[in-house]
Amino acid sequence: MKLSALCLLANIWFSLAACGGEGESGTDAKPAEPLSVGDAANGKEVFMGTCFTCHGNDATGIEGSGTNLTVSEFIRTKTDAELVEYIKVGREMNDPLNTTGIAMPPYGANPMLTDQDLADVVAYLRTVQREP
Repeated sequence: MKLSALCLLANIWFSLAACGGEGESGTDAKPAEPLSVGDAANGKEVFMGTCFTCHGNDATGIEGSGTNLTVSEFIRTKTDAELVEYIKVGREMNDPLNTTGIAMPPYGANPMLTDQDLADVVAYLRTVQREP
């Protein structure tokens, strides 16, 4: 009798898990928070505190250090969320997608930046974009 009760309970548990019930499959995990809309004014401040050292005060780049962000096709073709993730990860100098041969350090070499700071920087970069 104990064995059939145990089998019944196991069957119910697996049925609930398969139907979206809370189980070990991670279905009870909270969804990720959506990326906040960036504040361009704060983004400019963050940019001037971190990014300007390679990309210049006006985001036009510093030769041998950082690329011109005002005419960047990369920035124009990525979503805000994709750009935030890119800044978080950076790009090695030997990455096949690196067109400059200059490394982009994760978080622009400032690990103290938050996701909101990065969203703000992206909002600022959208304001300085111009046609190449």
